[in-house]
Amino acid sequence: MSITAWFLAASQAFLLAGSALFSIINPLSGALIFTQVTAERTHAERVVLARKIAVYAEAVMLVSLWLGSYVLAFFGVSLPALRIAGGLVVAINGWRLLMAPEHHEERKQTEADQAKDIPEDVAFFPLTMPLTTGPGTIAVAIALGAARPSEGAALSAFAVGVSLAAVANAVAIWLAYSWADWIANLLGPGGVRVIGRLAAFLLLCVGVQITLSGVLDALHAGGIGVPR
Repeated sequence: MSITAWFLAASQAFLLAGSALFSIINPLSGALIFTQVTAERTHAERVVLARKIAVYAEAVMLVSLWLGSYVLAFFGVSLPALRIAGGLVVAINGWRLLMAPEHHEERKQTEADQAKDIPEDVAFFPLTMPLTTGPGTIAVAIALGAARPSEGAALSAFAVGVSLAAVANAVAIWLAYSWADWIANLLGPGGVRVIGRLAAFLLLCVGVQITLSGVLDALHAGGIGVPR
């Protein structure tokens, strides 16, 4: 693989993983809830919390991306089956967010309300899990990790691309939560909901693509000649 092809593959992996993770995390929506949870804290305390949440969220995404598929493989789940199931999970999440984003927001709001009653540091639980990177994010990350090439330069390009995507989303979380007050005043709930709808459509498309790749892999493994 040439250097140009390697960078192209890494860029494609970055865009695929970055858009999927951003769609399910939706840092802008989380920022609005973050302002409510931390209403009694100073701006400096919010910035510290935002940095901790970003670090924890990055760890959750990276672990799910690189270890989640191995855990499932340990239980005898084949890679094509994992891709199909993971793609369906991603697509279903995207469809739900697209059709009824209010339910997703209400669930996060409920989790945020519960966080207010917890006196200790809430950076990891529940602000990181499940408020920012919950089961949906973990499922998406595992599905993305399952789509990795088997070996060689393609694997290294994929690894760099999706890892940078996780880092980029962690940075987005940090920025959105650090400037949550400004975002809330600028966009408001309506603006965030519009952005969420667009992100949900991207998530639906990513899920369909991962499922299609799994189906083609399964047909290819079964000896059925399907154009790749």
